[in-house]
Amino acid sequence: MKQVAQNYKSGELAVLDVPPPTCAPGGVLVRSLYSLISTGTELMKVGEAKLSMLGKARARPDQVRKVLDSVAQQGAVNTYKKVMNKLDSYTPLGYSLCGVVVEVGAGAEEFSVGQLVAAAGNEFALHAEYNWIPVNLCVPVPDGVPPEQAAFSTVGAIAMHGVRQSEVQLGDTAVVIGLGLVGQLVVRLLVAAGVRVFGIDTVDDRCRMAEKAGALQCSSADEAGIASLERSILEASSGLGADHILLAAGGHSNGPVETAARLARDRARVVDIGKTRLDLPWNAYYDKELDVRFSRSYGPGRYDDRYELQGIDYPAGYVRWTERRNLACFVDLIAREQMDIGSLIAGTFPIADATDVYQQLSTGALPGVGFLFEYPKDAAETAEGNRAAHNAGAAAAQNTGASAAQNTGPGAAQNTGAGAGIAGTAPGSTGAATTTRRREPAGRPASAGGARLGFIGAGNYASSMLLPHLQKNEDAVLARVATNKSLSAANAQRRFGFENISTEANAVLSDESLDAVFVVTRHSSHAELACRALETGKAVFVEKPLALTTEDVDRIVATVDATGNDRLMVGFNRRFAPLLTDLRDRFGDPGGNYSLRYLVNAGRLDPSSWYLDQDKEGSRFGGEGGHFIDTLAWWLNSPPTEVYAVPGPDAGDVIVTLRFANGSAGQITYVGGGNARFPKETLDITGGGRNGRLDNFQSASVWAGRKPSTRKARGTDKGQRAELERFVAAVKSGGPMPISFDSLIATTRATIAVDRSLASGRPEMV
Repeated sequence: MKQVAQNYKSGELAVLDVPPPTCAPGGVLVRSLYSLISTGTELMKVGEAKLSMLGKARARPDQVRKVLDSVAQQGAVNTYKKVMNKLDSYTPLGYSLCGVVVEVGAGAEEFSVGQLVAAAGNEFALHAEYNWIPVNLCVPVPDGVPPEQAAFSTVGAIAMHGVRQSEVQLGDTAVVIGLGLVGQLVVRLLVAAGVRVFGIDTVDDRCRMAEKAGALQCSSADEAGIASLERSILEASSGLGADHILLAAGGHSNGPVETAARLARDRARVVDIGKTRLDLPWNAYYDKELDVRFSRSYGPGRYDDRYELQGIDYPAGYVRWTERRNLACFVDLIAREQMDIGSLIAGTFPIADATDVYQQLSTGALPGVGFLFEYPKDAAETAEGNRAAHNAGAAAAQNTGASAAQNTGPGAAQNTGAGAGIAGTAPGSTGAATTTRRREPAGRPASAGGARLGFIGAGNYASSMLLPHLQKNEDAVLARVATNKSLSAANAQRRFGFENISTEANAVLSDESLDAVFVVTRHSSHAELACRALETGKAVFVEKPLALTTEDVDRIVATVDATGNDRLMVGFNRRFAPLLTDLRDRFGDPGGNYSLRYLVNAGRLDPSSWYLDQDKEGSRFGGEGGHFIDTLAWWLNSPPTEVYAVPGPDAGDVIVTLRFANGSAGQITYVGGGNARFPKETLDITGGGRNGRLDNFQSASVWAGRKPSTRKARGTDKGQRAELERFVAAVKSGGPMPISFDSLIATTRATIAVDRSLASGRPEMV
């Protein structure tokens, strides 16, 4: 399918051919008819992408601070790789569309195939021929509403939420500063609500457009225009001034905020809808005691994954107007002819012409505020025919070249987070219909030409820490990748040279040519996909954690017992780190027991991080703690037998004490409230009159005599390269995996036991 994308590093805009998304539970697959170009948000993003690296840094100082913190913790080289991985990738554009439902996922049965819908979301309602839309970001379009007008619904919801934040009443006076697309919609909503509306904009045509829509007077932003408008507002309000000022302007000028104070009455409300400079002039705002409010996107529910992705609605008695109800209200206003949208449409262009359209918009060659992309019907019919053919035999010929990978059949379960998930089967499903037959006994060597690898998931970690090493490995062939987001697959192919791409996990699992499968998805899907991959007889690499529950561990063990395939590897990379292995060699074996202490300064999570979804993805330590338990077990060459955990000072913090089979003890202090510049990981070892210390994989010291022996690394190498070399070599030769199956299971059970101990308040056996 066609999709518009931009490379934020180079600024390149492109219309790409990418695999369509699958239809996951909790949403619908929509074939786009029209998608709206946001001449504010999108052009700002397009403009930022064309800046120099210094210009990008100035535009996003918040991101610069994160980069500097990362350099302090992880080193300049690793930080550079991560930053470049994010920048040098295609990112989507678009967030408002109207289309037709072509497939309904489980839990979204309120919709039906063939239904016309309006959809929202900058991760979902994209400029693409097909999009998967969660139920709470999708609403039916009433009969009689033209689809090109319904495509305005998301921006309409933004304007509507801004109006709601102002709490306007009949007869109030309002000023809209900034009469672009959002501002024009705000004017129309205020007029429909019985408000006397005035407006300000630097473009005269936009002022006249707003007046035609019902504004009493609109003026330019210069002194003469504002003075004229001020007189009219005072006359209309009996000398009081405006009751509400709605800021729908963008840019770096502080003029809109200063003008708002000038035109507002005493104790008026100022609502910020756009992204404009907000250096509030203290005296002016204090003297009038102005009420400054913010309007966050489409309304309540925005940025809440439980609402947007899991479909958990807010009760109307507590939250009357959610983002979905705003969407529905807006299209209803169009249906009842209370919103004039047709006059806003300045141009409609084929999706294939997107790059030229953005260029013209950026230079001002296209006057107007409302522009749409349209999608050809004949291409849609062809694509739907291909989808039907794929659905009839999804597991048939998966190794027929790049075109075969562009499948669009429905998967079952799909993780819907940014760039890391992939369509597969619903939790608890065995997937037996397509994956249980083993091709050959486990342990067979790879065919000539290198080990053929398939990836399920290609998010930021895979793209920055795994794939670059595999790309350089002459014994590895990157044969196939499947991601739940179309652009993630396209990015992986562009950067790492994958032969085939898809949005279906089955495309990887049922590919008979592959020697190994990498599972690099969200935590909740690891055990399911690992079992399905093991059932095919392939070697399997699972990024930690292997599993989140004891039941899932038992299922993995049962799968290995049933298939005889124990060729499993988990991404416990630290035991392969050169500085740490050298420290262990230099420390030697002094005899007796050891005491180990591992301090992890994990840092605070971003509030939007999917790690915080503990109900689905497990605890933070459950997702990452296996790294540190495995490191201790590897150092001691002994499995953990008992775990005792107590909570730390902040949510998610934990202090874990472990006993090992050889009598040694270890402690892991995992905390998130430390300083962001303090080293992330410190390991101390004591035993037999010796001490050792690893400082964040940058230096390592042994105290065995009169003075310490210290070695330093040039960079921060946590072992991914060596880990992957060992895994690929084992796959190619048919030899044993780099970590024994028993060790992987013991570490995973110990990690899960930490949460049990926190709950019980007592030691737990592994």
